Amino acid sequence: MRVAAFSIKPYDRASLGAAAAGLPLEWSWLEPRLDAGTARLAEGATAVNCFVNDDLGAATLERLVAEGVRLVTLRCAGFNQVDLEAAARLGVSVTRVPEYSPHAVAEHTIGLILTLDRRLHKAYNRVREGNFSLDGLLGFDLHGRTVGIVGVGRIGRRVAEILLGFGCRVLAHDMRPAADLVARGVDYVPLETLFAASDIVTLHCPLTPANHHLIDARAIDLMRPGVMIVNTSRGGLVDTPAVIQGLKSGRIGHLGLDVYEEEADLFFADRSGSVISDDTFMRLLTFPNVVVTAHQAFFTRDALDAIAAQTVRNLMHFQRGEPLEAVVPRA
Repeated sequence: MRVAAFSIKPYDRASLGAAAAGLPLEWSWLEPRLDAGTARLAEGATAVNCFVNDDLGAATLERLVAEGVRLVTLRCAGFNQVDLEAAARLGVSVTRVPEYSPHAVAEHTIGLILTLDRRLHKAYNRVREGNFSLDGLLGFDLHGRTVGIVGVGRIGRRVAEILLGFGCRVLAHDMRPAADLVARGVDYVPLETLFAASDIVTLHCPLTPANHHLIDARAIDLMRPGVMIVNTSRGGLVDTPAVIQGLKSGRIGHLGLDVYEEEADLFFADRSGSVISDDTFMRLLTFPNVVVTAHQAFFTRDALDAIAAQTVRNLMHFQRGEPLEAVVPRA
């Protein structure tokens, strides 16, 4: 079976190739992002393999089906980039990787929190320049602070467990409270209560039409002055212009982002030799209390191996006519 893999980087090719070694899969390794224009590159493929910023809207799916594609496998947990109604109409199955490594993203989240709190990014640059002053690097103890977790799935749960180990008070907002976390001291509260009571708010929920721009001007107004906001989930959860206003006013004291709503034209490529035309993104980078990483929270060897293994399992199940794992529900 031929598989057209889009948005491929060398590390993707290495992990997928190792997982598929010896199996009857013929890969087309494609660097471009998938969209309606590049879908022609999947000609003759039965399946495509895609990542977070690939466009799987109706026009793309229709073109893929015309090229012979019947299966979409995602190298990620989220599926907001897929038009599920169009996929159902066209008879295209869609699979994802829901739990490649919750530890990877959770640990990166904690890394952002500690970096912002203790100004590690500023301290690193100072010491390299021979500046050993501590002025401006004053942080706070995480112990005793209140952290609000929005979305307590596999990743949010791991974040809660780590923060409990730091001695934090943990608030959570999720449709399905976990009894064992409640027993360990996690309080499930309404979203407005979480915003108002938290020193740190961290997002771990999928992006849906209902929660697009969950963090907007109204939400920020509910938060404590100087709140820290961290997003390692999906960029569209945050209204970036509203957050910039919050940073300017001082309502937001720290901001950590591993995702950005308009990241598709920025992330996963070296743009150091070109002018970045996204004025909103560049405005974010001017704030000393903002740390941005380029969608790397997932990026561990363990996670890449798990993503590749799940992807190859679904490809082989499809080829053999066996039930697929981690199927995205049809709309």
